[in-house]
Amino acid sequence: MGLRHLGRELALKALYRVDICGGASNDDLVLFFETFPAEDSARRFAVQLLEGVRREQDVLDKHLAGALEHWSIKRLSRVDHNVLRMALYELLFMPDIPARVTMDEAIELAKQYGDIESGRFVNGVLDEIAGRLGLRQKLDDRIASTPE
Repeated sequence: MGLRHLGRELALKALYRVDICGGASNDDLVLFFETFPAEDSARRFAVQLLEGVRREQDVLDKHLAGALEHWSIKRLSRVDHNVLRMALYELLFMPDIPARVTMDEAIELAKQYGDIESGRFVNGVLDEIAGRLGLRQKLDDRIASTPE
């Protein structure tokens, strides 16, 4: 398991905790991260995601709301919502991470922590957002230019 994958898992768990508890102080989050064994680089990545998602939450939710057909953000499960927020944060604010990697990781997290339909749902929403943000062409170009 890669360090960024572990960081994403930690960030998802922390975001879920924040949702359940109605917020968390920095001390709460420090204690939370200390309870999960992980290398420092995985924790740093998790904190970067967590802080970014919390800081840009309104922007992320606006993009998500626009991509949901016949659905509202309030109806999303906490897991699906936070997986989508993290993936969208990576897509918008972390250009060093390839879009395909972000999307694949989000789908895997949704399958692992969500319900039976979460992987497909997250895939569909992220595909819609990728089209709206002009990322679909970048994804297709990367796949076409990758040597087999």
